[in-house]
Amino acid sequence: QVQLVESGGGLVQAGGSLRLSCAASGRTFSSLSMGWFRQAPGKEREFVAAMSCCGGRTYYTESVKGRFTISRDNAKNTVYLQMNSLKPEDTAVYSCAADFRSLAVVDGTRVSTYAYWGQGTQVTVSS
Repeated sequence: QVQLVESGGGLVQAGGSLRLSCAASGRTFSSLSMGWFRQAPGKEREFVAAMSCCGGRTYYTESVKGRFTISRDNAKNTVYLQMNSLKPEDTAVYSCAADFRSLAVVDGTRVSTYAYWGQGTQVTVSS
Protein backbone atom coordinates (compact mmCIF):
# COMPACT_ATOMS: atom_id res chain seq x y z
CA GLN A 1 0.00 0.00 0.00
CA VAL A 2 1.22 3.47 -0.88
CA GLN A 3 -0.11 6.69 0.59
CA LEU A 4 0.48 10.01 -1.14
CA VAL A 5 0.17 13.47 0.41
CA GLU A 6 0.46 16.62 -1.68
CA SER A 7 1.41 20.07 -0.44
CA GLY A 8 2.51 23.41 -1.81
CA GLY A 9 -0.62 24.65 -3.51
CA GLY A 10 -1.96 28.15 -3.08
CA LEU A 11 -2.91 31.42 -4.72
CA VAL A 12 -0.43 33.07 -7.04
CA GLN A 13 -0.54 35.83 -9.62
CA ALA A 14 -0.10 35.07 -13.29
CA GLY A 15 3.58 34.79 -14.12
CA GLY A 16 4.42 33.52 -10.67
CA SER A 17 5.77 30.19 -9.48
CA LEU A 18 4.82 27.40 -7.12
CA ARG A 19 6.45 24.11 -6.19
CA LEU A 20 4.20 21.21 -5.37
CA SER A 21 5.44 18.30 -3.30
CA CYS A 22 4.08 14.79 -3.01
CA ALA A 23 5.34 12.67 -0.15
CA ALA A 24 4.93 8.92 -0.38
CA SER A 25 4.80 6.41 2.44
CA GLY A 26 6.73 3.17 2.47
CA ARG A 27 10.22 2.07 1.56
CA THR A 28 9.52 1.30 -2.08
CA PHE A 29 9.37 4.84 -3.44
CA SER A 30 12.32 4.33 -5.77
CA SER A 31 10.34 1.60 -7.54
CA LEU A 32 7.37 3.84 -8.24
CA SER A 33 6.52 5.61 -11.45
CA MET A 34 5.06 8.99 -10.50
CA GLY A 35 2.64 11.32 -12.20
CA TRP A 36 0.95 14.67 -11.71
CA PHE A 37 -2.57 15.32 -12.91
CA ARG A 38 -4.94 18.26 -12.55
CA GLN A 39 -8.65 18.82 -12.61
CA ALA A 40 -10.29 22.18 -13.18
CA PRO A 41 -13.93 22.81 -12.21
CA GLY A 42 -16.30 21.20 -14.68
CA LYS A 43 -13.50 19.43 -16.53
CA GLU A 44 -12.05 15.96 -16.55
CA ARG A 45 -8.82 15.13 -14.81
CA GLU A 46 -5.91 15.64 -17.19
CA PHE A 47 -2.30 14.58 -17.37
CA VAL A 48 0.36 17.14 -16.51
CA ALA A 49 3.70 15.35 -16.06
CA ALA A 50 5.20 11.98 -15.21
CA MET A 51 8.54 10.53 -14.25
CA SER A 52 9.78 6.98 -14.48
CA CYS A 53 11.02 5.12 -11.43
CA CYS A 54 14.47 4.53 -12.83
CA GLY A 55 16.53 6.44 -15.31
CA GLY A 56 14.58 9.60 -14.67
CA ARG A 57 12.75 9.81 -17.99
CA THR A 58 10.13 12.56 -17.91
CA TYR A 59 6.93 13.25 -19.81
CA TYR A 60 4.88 16.45 -20.08
CA THR A 61 1.66 17.57 -21.60
CA GLU A 62 2.26 20.10 -24.35
CA SER A 63 0.73 23.06 -22.55
CA VAL A 64 3.25 22.93 -19.68
CA LYS A 65 6.44 22.11 -21.55
CA GLY A 66 9.12 24.66 -20.79
CA ARG A 67 7.22 25.93 -17.74
CA PHE A 68 6.80 22.91 -15.43
CA THR A 69 9.47 20.50 -14.24
CA ILE A 70 8.88 17.18 -12.51
CA SER A 71 11.63 15.79 -10.30
CA ARG A 72 12.05 13.30 -7.49
CA ASP A 73 14.19 12.80 -4.42
CA ASN A 74 14.19 9.11 -3.60
CA ALA A 75 15.97 9.73 -0.30
CA LYS A 76 13.01 11.86 0.80
CA ASN A 77 10.31 9.71 -0.82
CA THR A 78 9.09 12.84 -2.56
CA VAL A 79 8.22 13.94 -6.07
CA TYR A 80 8.04 17.60 -6.99
CA LEU A 81 6.35 19.71 -9.61
CA GLN A 82 8.03 23.07 -10.14
CA MET A 83 5.60 25.37 -11.89
CA ASN A 84 6.88 28.60 -13.43
CA SER A 85 5.23 31.26 -15.59
CA LEU A 86 1.85 30.23 -14.27
CA LYS A 87 -1.26 31.16 -16.21
CA PRO A 88 -4.90 31.47 -15.10
CA GLU A 89 -5.67 28.35 -17.13
CA ASP A 90 -3.36 26.37 -14.84
CA THR A 91 -5.90 26.81 -12.05
CA ALA A 92 -6.97 23.36 -10.85
CA VAL A 93 -6.68 20.77 -8.13
CA TYR A 94 -3.36 19.05 -8.66
CA SER A 95 -2.97 15.41 -7.63
CA CYS A 96 -0.03 13.10 -7.65
CA ALA A 97 -0.31 9.47 -8.62
CA ALA A 98 1.90 6.41 -8.38
CA ASP A 99 2.19 2.94 -9.84
CA PHE A 100 4.74 0.16 -9.57
CA ARG A 101 4.76 -0.53 -13.30
CA SER A 102 7.39 1.02 -15.52
CA LEU A 103 6.34 3.84 -17.83
CA ALA A 104 8.27 2.00 -20.51
CA VAL A 105 5.44 -0.53 -20.65
CA VAL A 106 2.37 1.46 -19.60
CA ASP A 107 1.01 4.81 -20.69
CA GLY A 108 1.91 7.31 -17.99
CA THR A 109 -0.46 9.93 -19.38
CA ARG A 110 -3.56 7.93 -18.58
CA VAL A 111 -5.48 8.27 -15.31
CA SER A 112 -6.23 4.54 -15.37
CA THR A 113 -2.52 3.66 -15.29
CA TYR A 114 -2.04 4.68 -11.69
CA ALA A 115 -3.09 2.58 -8.71
CA TYR A 116 -2.41 5.14 -6.00
CA TRP A 117 -3.60 8.72 -5.70
CA GLY A 118 -3.24 11.62 -3.31
CA GLN A 119 -6.08 13.88 -2.20
CA GLY A 120 -4.91 16.85 -4.23
CA THR A 121 -3.86 20.42 -3.58
CA GLN A 122 -5.54 23.54 -4.97
CA VAL A 123 -3.61 25.84 -7.26
CA THR A 124 -5.26 29.14 -8.15
CA VAL A 125 -3.65 31.56 -10.58
CA SER A 126 -5.12 35.05 -10.67
CA SER A 127 -4.94 37.28 -13.72
